[in-house]
Amino acid sequence: MGSKDKKSKDGKKKKKSHNEDDEEPLIEEQEEEEESKKKKKKKGKKGSGDSDEDKKKKGKKSKNKQVDYAAIYQKELLEYHTDSSDGYEDEYYKKKVYEVVTVTGDVKGAGTDANVFVTLFGDFGVSPKVHLASKSRTAFEKNKTDVFRIKTYNVGALKKIEHDNTGMGTSWFLDRVVVTDMNRPHLRFYFACNNWLSREEADNLIVRDLLGSMNPMDVPKLNKYIVSVFTADMKGSGTDADVFLNIFGEHGDTGERRLDSGKDNFERGSEDKFTIEAPNLGRLRKITIGHNNRGSSAGWFLDKVMIDDMGNKEIYEFPVNRWFAMDEDDGKIQRDILVGSMQPMGIVYNVQVMTGDIRGAGTNSKIHMVMHGAKGIKNSGKVFLEGGAFERGLIDVFNVEICELISPLSRITIGHDNGAVGAGWYCEKVVIYCPFTGIEQTFPCGMWLDEDEGDGLIERELYEMVSLRQKKMKKYPWSLWIWTSDIKGAGTDAQVFLQIYGERGKSDEIKLENNSDNFEQGQIDKFVIEMPDIGKLLKLRIWHEKRNPFAGWHLAKVTLLKTLTMEKYSFECGRWLDINEDDNEIVRELPATGYRVTICTGTVSGSGTDASVFLNVIGDLGDTGERLMYMSKNNVNKFEKGNHDEFLIESVWLGQVRRVRVGHDGRGGGCGWFLDKVMVREEGQPESAAIEFPCNRQDDFFAVFEVIVGHLKYVLKQNYHIAIQTGSVNGASSDSKVFVKLYGEKGDTDKVILAVSDNDLRNYFETARTDIFTLETFDIGKINRLLIGHTNEGLRAGWFLDSVQISVPVHGMQYMFPSHRWLCKDEADGKVEVEIYPSETMEIEKLINYEIAVVTGDVRAGGTNASVFCQIYGEEGKTEVLNLKSRSNNFERGTTEIFKRLTMEVVETFTFTCNRWYFFPCKRWLAVDEDDGQLARELVPVDEAFMRKGDEDDEEDSEATLGLEQKAMSTTYTVRIKTGDKKYAGTDANVFMTLYGTKDDTGIITMKASKTHKNKFERGMIDEFTVEAVDIGPLKKLRIGHDNCGSAGWFLDWVEIDAQSLGQKLRFPCGRWLDKGEDDGAIVRDLFPNPLQTEFYTPFVPYEIKVFTSDVFAAGTDADVFIVLYGREAVCTQQKSLCVNKRERRMYFERGAEDMFIVELEDVGDVIEKIRIGHDNRGVNPGWHLDRVEIRRLLRKGKGSETTIFPCECWLAKSEDDGETVRELVPSDIITEKLSRDGSLKVTEVEVEDALETHTYNVSVMTGDTHGAGTDANVFLTIYGDLGDTGERKLSKSETNSNKFERGSVDKFTIEAVDLGQVFKIKIRHDNSMMSADWFLDQVEVSDADTEEVYLFLCERWLSKKREDRRIERVFYVKCLICQVIPYHITICTGMERDASTTSRAYVIIVGVNHTQTERLWLDLADERKGFEAGSLKSFETHGSDVGEIKKVELGHDGATPESCWLVEELSLAVPTKGVKYTFACKCWLAKDRGDGLTARVFNILDAEAISISQKVIYEVTVETGDIQGAGTDTQIYMSVFGANGSTEEMLLEKNEDRFERGQEDTFNMEIDDIAPLRKMRMRIDGSGSRPDWFLDKVNLSTEEVSVFTYEDWLSKTRGPKRNMICEMAAVVDEEVMVEITTYIVQVKTSDIAGAGTDANVWIIIFGENGDTGTLALKECNKSNKFERKQVDTFRFTDILSLGDLSKVRVWHDNSGFAPGWHLEHIDVKDEIMDKTFRFPCDRWLSKNGEDGQIMRELPCGNNDYLDLNEKTKYEICVTTGAEAETKENAWIILEGKKGRSKEMVMENSSKKKRFLSGNVDRFEFSSKNLGDLTAICLGHTPKDGKKVKGEAYWHVEEIVVTEKELGNKYVFSCNALVLLSPKRDEFLTFECTKAIESFASKARSLVPVKYEIIIITGDEKGAGTDANVFITIYGSNGDSGRRQLRQKFRNLFEREQTDRFVLEMLDMGDLWRVRMEHDNSGLSPGWLLDRVEVTNTANGVTTIFICGKWYSSGANFLTWTKMSSLPCG
Repeated sequence: MGSKDKKSKDGKKKKKSHNEDDEEPLIEEQEEEEESKKKKKKKGKKGSGDSDEDKKKKGKKSKNKQVDYAAIYQKELLEYHTDSSDGYEDEYYKKKVYEVVTVTGDVKGAGTDANVFVTLFGDFGVSPKVHLASKSRTAFEKNKTDVFRIKTYNVGALKKIEHDNTGMGTSWFLDRVVVTDMNRPHLRFYFACNNWLSREEADNLIVRDLLGSMNPMDVPKLNKYIVSVFTADMKGSGTDADVFLNIFGEHGDTGERRLDSGKDNFERGSEDKFTIEAPNLGRLRKITIGHNNRGSSAGWFLDKVMIDDMGNKEIYEFPVNRWFAMDEDDGKIQRDILVGSMQPMGIVYNVQVMTGDIRGAGTNSKIHMVMHGAKGIKNSGKVFLEGGAFERGLIDVFNVEICELISPLSRITIGHDNGAVGAGWYCEKVVIYCPFTGIEQTFPCGMWLDEDEGDGLIERELYEMVSLRQKKMKKYPWSLWIWTSDIKGAGTDAQVFLQIYGERGKSDEIKLENNSDNFEQGQIDKFVIEMPDIGKLLKLRIWHEKRNPFAGWHLAKVTLLKTLTMEKYSFECGRWLDINEDDNEIVRELPATGYRVTICTGTVSGSGTDASVFLNVIGDLGDTGERLMYMSKNNVNKFEKGNHDEFLIESVWLGQVRRVRVGHDGRGGGCGWFLDKVMVREEGQPESAAIEFPCNRQDDFFAVFEVIVGHLKYVLKQNYHIAIQTGSVNGASSDSKVFVKLYGEKGDTDKVILAVSDNDLRNYFETARTDIFTLETFDIGKINRLLIGHTNEGLRAGWFLDSVQISVPVHGMQYMFPSHRWLCKDEADGKVEVEIYPSETMEIEKLINYEIAVVTGDVRAGGTNASVFCQIYGEEGKTEVLNLKSRSNNFERGTTEIFKRLTMEVVETFTFTCNRWYFFPCKRWLAVDEDDGQLARELVPVDEAFMRKGDEDDEEDSEATLGLEQKAMSTTYTVRIKTGDKKYAGTDANVFMTLYGTKDDTGIITMKASKTHKNKFERGMIDEFTVEAVDIGPLKKLRIGHDNCGSAGWFLDWVEIDAQSLGQKLRFPCGRWLDKGEDDGAIVRDLFPNPLQTEFYTPFVPYEIKVFTSDVFAAGTDADVFIVLYGREAVCTQQKSLCVNKRERRMYFERGAEDMFIVELEDVGDVIEKIRIGHDNRGVNPGWHLDRVEIRRLLRKGKGSETTIFPCECWLAKSEDDGETVRELVPSDIITEKLSRDGSLKVTEVEVEDALETHTYNVSVMTGDTHGAGTDANVFLTIYGDLGDTGERKLSKSETNSNKFERGSVDKFTIEAVDLGQVFKIKIRHDNSMMSADWFLDQVEVSDADTEEVYLFLCERWLSKKREDRRIERVFYVKCLICQVIPYHITICTGMERDASTTSRAYVIIVGVNHTQTERLWLDLADERKGFEAGSLKSFETHGSDVGEIKKVELGHDGATPESCWLVEELSLAVPTKGVKYTFACKCWLAKDRGDGLTARVFNILDAEAISISQKVIYEVTVETGDIQGAGTDTQIYMSVFGANGSTEEMLLEKNEDRFERGQEDTFNMEIDDIAPLRKMRMRIDGSGSRPDWFLDKVNLSTEEVSVFTYEDWLSKTRGPKRNMICEMAAVVDEEVMVEITTYIVQVKTSDIAGAGTDANVWIIIFGENGDTGTLALKECNKSNKFERKQVDTFRFTDILSLGDLSKVRVWHDNSGFAPGWHLEHIDVKDEIMDKTFRFPCDRWLSKNGEDGQIMRELPCGNNDYLDLNEKTKYEICVTTGAEAETKENAWIILEGKKGRSKEMVMENSSKKKRFLSGNVDRFEFSSKNLGDLTAICLGHTPKDGKKVKGEAYWHVEEIVVTEKELGNKYVFSCNALVLLSPKRDEFLTFECTKAIESFASKARSLVPVKYEIIIITGDEKGAGTDANVFITIYGSNGDSGRRQLRQKFRNLFEREQTDRFVLEMLDMGDLWRVRMEHDNSGLSPGWLLDRVEVTNTANGVTTIFICGKWYSSGANFLTWTKMSSLPCG
């Protein structure tokens, strides 16, 4: 544990030190170091060859002024505390874009092909290492300037940068570097280099620190450090390895430098000098020195290092005096050395490096790592990870010790030297645990570090996945010195263990690794151990394993030094630990006191024992621990009958001894033991002083007694049920012995070998099996960790542990410990034991311990071999039936058996204290094929008064009326059991089940009668059963199993229980085998409900329904009678058939009969307002004359019931009365029966006065007047109102036509129904029967004859299986409304691994600040999809509450079985209203049996890559369709909106089945870009669908203001005067029209050069400040032959909304005709309303064969007035003062722009004109040179008179808005800050621009032609290339490029792993936002894997990279993605 150190044996001091009690190791070490220093100084003086000048210089330098960095470091460690804040609000973490310009020198061979990196060092921190250039670009060529833009952390004002061209190592001559902060361009730093970065040139450095200056002429000088390295003068001390040094100071470090002066360095006894040039580091703090272990003689003994700081004139000494060798000392080859002689503790970092499990993943290169602290300011220096295998699938573990506290780390750098044959390496992840802080961090990689793979990098920056951070127990390092005595045979080869006790607890058992040279005679062995904070040390227990033949050991003493505080403890021993020496003990406690223990065995027959006895003596101050009673002082044969065996126990003083714990291990032939008593006294005390502990008890089993002075008590141990799952990977099983150790809040257990399992599997720990063990131990409290491992014995010792589950029923807790790793010497990290922390802690049913003693009588035949059961009843209820069974032969004559059983605390008991009779009526079948198929029933009591009621009424069957009371007291459960869809999943065994509620259980229920399948429990089937039970309360668990008969093995997927009376549907997941030969061998399992899968609905209540059939001729019916009940506010039940089968239908509803049914239906409330009763008109005699219906339900309060009578007295028959088979009935009377306190029954009858009226509804159905419109099918109608609905009514008899529903006809029907209130929708359908079923419905009119209200439902749709959308059922609403909510767009990518998919329901929860969060947002897939398939990408739009700034996102699913695993590759969350998108690279399992065992994971927003997307505003959109015939449509409708600040893309308006119908207003919410104020709208239809025409009335868009867009015309090719499918509408806001209608006259001038004319078709789009015109075809012209040479063609476009000032035109042709090439001179566009002409010069070819091959051009407007932007301009500054603090003083401001920085401008505050008052807005105007786009302001607050300020005064600035007057650009700076009053000009605040609003004039001016280089990189997978035609559209801040085809002549484009380059000329796009790629799905292989797209603006050299990495499948040829990663570079 930790590192160890040993001193050599050849020192006299060492041997002497044992015998001197007061000798302290620390002092001894310091003295040795001081002596060695003196010797080295003398030696150095003799051998030095310094000149006089050097001596003089050195003479001036002083070491006395050095700051004691060791003390500072020590103080930092002592004051360390865990910071709860993450610190991510710091300025450093606000990312910035920097422009980096590199200039390669003009010397021979100056260019490089290597990878180049840059690191920026600033005031705020250090940036990560950023890779410059792209794989596809050529950079760093001789005499070339390369421009890069990098996005990284805000490091503040730059100090220096670092170049590191790792990779192929090619030489590079760097001239200089220029870095510009793009947010504040005046911050430009110049870094001169003029040197090589090369292994072969100059000083061989490939890393250089460059110092920066804002003055390009300034060349800062580096500091020089003279390093003297002294190698010790001893045998083998020299080295041939490469030595590396890193110097750390106050201001950073030099980086790793190789010390090589060209001669043979580092020889024995030599001093080697080196000069290092680096930036000034300030005062030096420490060095890191080491070597790379290469060469034949790598080991090195370093004496010391001296550093002469030439610039600061200081000399620093770093004493070392240690080996740097893998086979010497502690094996380290790299060390941190602090200034001075005292070396404080180093911080240990446990580093686990996982190599990927893919082909060729391993490497032979040397791996190195750098750990970076917060903000990158501190780092570990380069650490070489020596000794690792780095083989495929393995985990290499390293303990890195550095003298710097940098945990938690911000990032790590990992790489290799590329110096071996198999150099490439695939790194999976790195996990770093710092015991000092207790923080474990995971850094995922999942990439190649290989110059031939991926991006070719061999070094990477890895960032932590914050979501995986774990906080573990903090541990502090201690120095442990073990002194073995210098006597013969004192050394040992045994394994030594140590445990330390302190005031606040104890350490774990510490294993001190015994290599061959440890614990030798006369030797000191040094170890570094880690312990939690246990306070002041009290004692130490040390022991060894006696098994080794040379185990005997004579220990002199043990010394412990806490390296943090320098507390020192010495524990003297001077005793043997040997079973053959001294007192034969191998355990020592230091300091020691003796206790003499006498154990008295009883004198009864058989009282002795052969078992191993252990004893623990417990006092006020602690205990001795369990000691084996090995050597009796007075008897050779211990523990025999009547023996008094004496033992001597040495331990620390325990204070007053209170009790002893004694027991044995139950082994041996005669293990039973009768213990009489135990006597304990301190050594040296008389026997009379002994404390006596009587026992007088025998036990034959594993017994532990705790004996207290005077009496005995059993130690009640707790049961810990441990389920260990072995993985399902190949070779996972183990033959080794497995042990566990549990750590809890109250203590920990011993290491316990898991020997006997509860589930009796023959072979333990087999592949994919679960072994269950019960560990009986003392209560250790809440479990916080677990140690599990094996002894590494047996043929197949290696073991793959999947997970451990520990249940503690007494605590009601269950712990899940995921492992999913190898415990094997040859796999992963080689560990065979591991410490695991729980990933999930769940509450389970809490049980208590019962100890049951069964005494069998001592009479003849008193014993039994039967199974014995027990059930305990108490005041609070009863337990379950407990099976009394153990491994022994139980219940034999005269024996006493003790059983410990866990069971629940019972809840309630029923006591009947009433002198009445209770009756238990049944009247139900107990038969599989009758009723509900149950063979057992529970009967409930009914009060005697209800029974007497039947006698008084002289009814024959009085008990029948009691069914309602019985039903109310019982619950009916519908049980659905799903058998898994696996091979052999089904079973023939008898399945049984028990349901457990909070009040009781059902007992065992045999699942005999399945309602769904005759052959039950077959593979993949769902069987349904009905279970009835008396009220057991809400369900909490169920137990299900089988009797193992027949083909018994069964895989149970889940059980679903629908408890209608509770309103719950519960899912009990299982997903496991119930099979003796599978899983854990269990055939009975307890299942618990999964809360995420629980469905809640309106609870059902029982109704007793009596139906009275009239006593008239043929009144009875055989039809299926159904009923619906209605309560208030339209609450209704589902439609319920009263008969279950045909037999019942024949039995009931006979003439004059009274039929009673007990039916469970939804609770409609206390009042039943109406019922609907009817039948299906089937059977022999369907006609039915109903007299009345009586419905009885129990009262909610008190005993009794209420009966409501619904009279009917009419026919329900097709051939009688009005032909109706459905009637709606209202109540006439209500009869109430209530049980009085005296037991009598009180009956009251009330007439219903306010019953709902029956209304007559006249329905007119108009069939359309089109061909084939009529139908012969049966038509059904349902009318819905706010008081209820009519139910579905068949429109059978038309009042107007005998042949109904014919073309053009109107059919009228009358429907009688109870008042529906306000009608709001109808549902109409037909059954598609008969020959001509298709029906074109024009409209439906519903008229209420009583209220005379008319409701019109316009349809104009087909109800047909063949036409339109093939629907035969439609719903029509009065109005469609959607409530306003905040949208979240979620995309989930599922991984590709085996079992990666899931069918579970997924959800997200979005968490904001202050723990605000959305509700659980379920991500439900479309009906036809079966879950998240492997490799799939699913997108969802969901809505939830606004949580503000998002902090975390939880992703999970409702699957709870091991089968429902899901591998999530990536999660994206876009919040359009905030303009941000987060992408989480998850790569994690959400599964019970994978990863960490969790089905939900919380992702920290810090783990996400955040990108900006266009911000959206939620608009309420109302679309009004015209009220004329045929106005509705099925076509696709697209909308574009244009505003003053841009325009949207085309947005599809979803049809959603019922939108855009005639006369309808459709209102819905849409996310629209923030472009307000709105100017106009464009609507387009694509003409698809069966009804392609649409009459659009108007559209309203509303947020805070309403914009109205009116059209009132057709969008159609065939209808209306315009015959257009596209229209534009001007916005009307507050009755003001925002855009006027104009006429555009377009004149096109063709050039006067040969072949200039074209025969192609030409189109144009005109762009202006109000958007664009859309595509205009240049067809109708004043010339018959258009576009001829030197010709001007004029085109006139009328009724176009004016665009205002124009900015550009886009013109193109289709390349058709004989001569398509065209040379265009210019285009003139005249706006007649403005009377202004705009010219767009071109003078370019639009030809595929000419010039650049482009046939599309964008032309900027050429008549913008010239403006000299270098001249002065005016700025208006509006300052808003906040409410917190106003000021009377002056303020000053400096404006910073991309072109410069203004002078300081004073904003004066005078007494006449007071400024800066709270809430005021003050305006100032200044003249300045034009600064370009403003990026920041500097704001100061200064006194008027410039005097000093007394005290602190502030000014609260809310906001500043700066407007540039020339072009009208506006810049908003959100400040909300307090500015300090100060006369100093260097005290100010800087604010960056929050929002920039660019004017149209400015945008138009920036439109200049620019060539863009587009690089398309195709992926490297099989079939990645495409033969299709590819198109690109680029979107930027200045608009889009239009759709451009990417083509090249004579080249096969877009092939696998190919890079294709294209150059397109476009007008400047501004900042690039996204690209859209698409292909036309043509060619033989259209599928395409696009890796990424790189777009370079050749004008400024900026490249923007768009990552894709996704397939364009042949089925989906269009894909748009936002910019996943914008990596601007050169």
